[in-house]
Amino acid sequence: MLSFLSSLIVAQTIYPLTFREASPDFIAQPQEVRTLPGKLNDVLVFNSNSPEVIETEGILLSTFPSSGKRFSNAHLNKPLKGRFDVFTHHISRPAYAQRTLYQGLLVHNPTSQTIIIKVLQGASYRTSPDAPFINLPSLVEDPSGQVFSGPGSRLMSDILRGVNHNKFPTRIILRPSESRMLFTLPISPSNGRSTFMRLYSNGPVYMANLALYEVPRFEISQDGDKNKPKKTVYRKPTLNEWRYLITTGKLVTPRDLPPTPMDQDLGENTIYGRVAGISVGSEWVARLTDQPNKIHLSIPQRGKAFSYPLSTVTTGTHGTKQIQSAPMVVRYPDTAYRAHGNYGVHYNLILPVTNKSSERQTVEISLQTPFKQNEHADRLVFAYRPQGQVFFRGTVKVAYATRNGQLQERYFHLVQRRGQQGDALVRINLEPGERREVEVDFLYPPDATPPQVLTVRTLNLFYGKSR
Repeated sequence: MLSFLSSLIVAQTIYPLTFREASPDFIAQPQEVRTLPGKLNDVLVFNSNSPEVIETEGILLSTFPSSGKRFSNAHLNKPLKGRFDVFTHHISRPAYAQRTLYQGLLVHNPTSQTIIIKVLQGASYRTSPDAPFINLPSLVEDPSGQVFSGPGSRLMSDILRGVNHNKFPTRIILRPSESRMLFTLPISPSNGRSTFMRLYSNGPVYMANLALYEVPRFEISQDGDKNKPKKTVYRKPTLNEWRYLITTGKLVTPRDLPPTPMDQDLGENTIYGRVAGISVGSEWVARLTDQPNKIHLSIPQRGKAFSYPLSTVTTGTHGTKQIQSAPMVVRYPDTAYRAHGNYGVHYNLILPVTNKSSERQTVEISLQTPFKQNEHADRLVFAYRPQGQVFFRGTVKVAYATRNGQLQERYFHLVQRRGQQGDALVRINLEPGERREVEVDFLYPPDATPPQVLTVRTLNLFYGKSR
């Protein structure tokens, strides 16, 4: 199984651009790199991914207060209220006996009033058997959501399409001082699970993501002979056992590598760390235009292109100096300073592409994975033959209107390796003066390595002057 976020823990080595430009293995593409308009919203995200690999029972992420708890450092004391999201991804790899691990999300009402939590949307997948990693082409059109590779890929596809799994309740009613399980889901040994939920609570609640192994119990053999060996069967943990863990348990160990301190020089060996805390920002909505408050996005000249970086991190802004990684409200000291990668963040980008020339033009829009760099906003660097680890694996929706006004909505599953230029998501012919809106919609998938770019390119085709 590919380790989730394995390539994000230590920043990839980036060769100097001068080396790339002189090498036959790389393509240095001169083009403008623009800052992505808009910003993250202020919706909080319960964001649990550290430690990624669970070897022992314990607390993964708790926003409960530390008072009355045996291990105060396991609790972040941050209630959640209103709209918020939940994102978790963990792999079970027991250090001892090969037993099924249960991941439980405990919610608690600390008030004297009844609180209702509404589950607006929720989905969860295991690697096996739900969504194994398989080899797929770089681009596959997927109208029905049947193309995926890995649980993160399938999960984000479902959320994008509005799918809601029936394994989750539609709402939970919490009486004053009551605790309940929002879910209890199994993860078999050497397996992973990705979960995403959109929630609304009409009052403050505390939440905790917890890990307990299945509990053994003994039964007499089926023929009723007490002298024969008993058969061991297992059950999932009870609410009281989860409640006992939140009171007496400690953080799951071993821990992941801690991040490089923010005041240190961030070079090629930067450790970003994995996320465990509350991040700020679930969605990035923007209209990509020539200037703020304008209605047009002028397409580039024939044969030219410009790009907008997506999910930028501290050492990978492509010269824009724009870090899109969501900030953390609370976090454990040995986990990421930001939600690097923005996993589960919804990008909704509208491009009102406009042909301001006197000739017919053809424009393509694509998602690409150039080599990460931080200095140059006038070029992107790609590989002639991208190979090695996959850097993006997920579903992108593209919506646009045809010239006769018919709305087209298309879903594509993309697989891109580092340095891959990517195939066009949409190709549109524009008459002189014509403007067409294209919407690019996706949730940044787990098991991807940022950043990517969204590229607008005008093809080098000549139609002659329009009459």
